[in-house]
Amino acid sequence: QVQLVESGGGLVQAGGSLRLSCAASGRTFSTYAMGWFRQAPGKEREFVAAISWSGSNTYYTDSVKGRFTVSRDNAKNTMYLQMNSLKPEDTAVYYCAATATSSGATYYYGALNYDYWGQGTQVTVSS
Repeated sequence: QVQLVESGGGLVQAGGSLRLSCAASGRTFSTYAMGWFRQAPGKEREFVAAISWSGSNTYYTDSVKGRFTVSRDNAKNTMYLQMNSLKPEDTAVYYCAATATSSGATYYYGALNYDYWGQGTQVTVSS
C-alpha cells in the first residue's frame, strides 16, 4: 500500500514557476514508477509527466516539454514537478500517481495503469 500526498500548488502569474511535491509513505517507493496527471474543469484527466523507478527515464506530454521537469529522490520518498514558464492553460488540479509496473512511455501515459493516487493540488495560472 502506498499513500501519496501532493503539495506546492497555488496561484501564480503567467510566466512564473511552481514546484510540486509528491510525498509517499511506505518503504517500497523506490520500486514504483511515478506519474503526474492534471485535470482542468470540464476536461478529462490528462497525462503530464512520468519517471521510472530509478529516475533514469522521464516522459512528458508535448505541451509541457521544455517547461516542466519531473524528478525524484528515493531517499526522501518524494517526487517533484518543477514547472516553469507557466501558462493559463496549465491551470488544473495536479495529481501524482504510482504504478508497480515498469514499462515504457505508452504505458505510463494511461491513467488506468496506475495503482495509487494522491488527492491533488490546485495550480492556477493567471494571465
